[in-house]
Amino acid sequence: MKADQEQSAKPILKGVNLVLKTGEIHAIMGPNGTGKSTLAETIMGNPTYQVTQGDILLNGESILSMPVDERARKGLFLAMQYPAEIRGVTNAEFLRTAINARRPDDERLSITDFLQELNKNLDLLEMDQAMIERYLNEGFSGGEKKRNEILQLLMIKPEFAILDEIDSGLDIDALKIVARGVNSMRGSGFGSLIITHYQRLLDYIVPDTVHIMIDGKISQTGGPELAAQLEKEGYKDLETAAK
Repeated sequence: MKADQEQSAKPILKGVNLVLKTGEIHAIMGPNGTGKSTLAETIMGNPTYQVTQGDILLNGESILSMPVDERARKGLFLAMQYPAEIRGVTNAEFLRTAINARRPDDERLSITDFLQELNKNLDLLEMDQAMIERYLNEGFSGGEKKRNEILQLLMIKPEFAILDEIDSGLDIDALKIVARGVNSMRGSGFGSLIITHYQRLLDYIVPDTVHIMIDGKISQTGGPELAAQLEKEGYKDLETAAK
């Protein structure tokens, strides 16, 4: 897949070939400005980016023409690096609406079942019950926003989740809690693409595969040991080789 930033027609993704299956967790690492977040936004359908070559397939079906909400209903989820604040919509309202948007009318989640599932996940993430009646992300600290993104993940139960720098700004205790939430989703019906700069997240969410992105392309793929190697050696040699 190749993608440009629409306003400037600047090429950002320059040939990304990536296959993610349910039951797998992949990590993408790379220096700033190399296209990692652009890849996440492009998969999710951000209209800022235009795919100029290639396709995005979900269960064998092209989703290129689908808007963001339809991709979400199909089973995609993006935990954003900078979640938006939405005044006037509570966490509880947002979550129940998002869950039921993926279900037929006759299978919509009852309030009782919703609250039972919600309380279980709040306990798992050590989140205060009061956060549920607060407006979505409004006044939340960085750590609270990240936990809230993982709460959405646990409640919506997507088929594939893209987690864009969910470790950014977290202290070690918050990082462990966020990782606990993600790890609780692991299984045959769930796949995840984790975007991160640092190996420390991958100590707690151990990936099956690690990809290194340099200058808009996947330059190297390996196992979890590749992340540890990068922690020691950095990206300089890889960036030089890519030029």
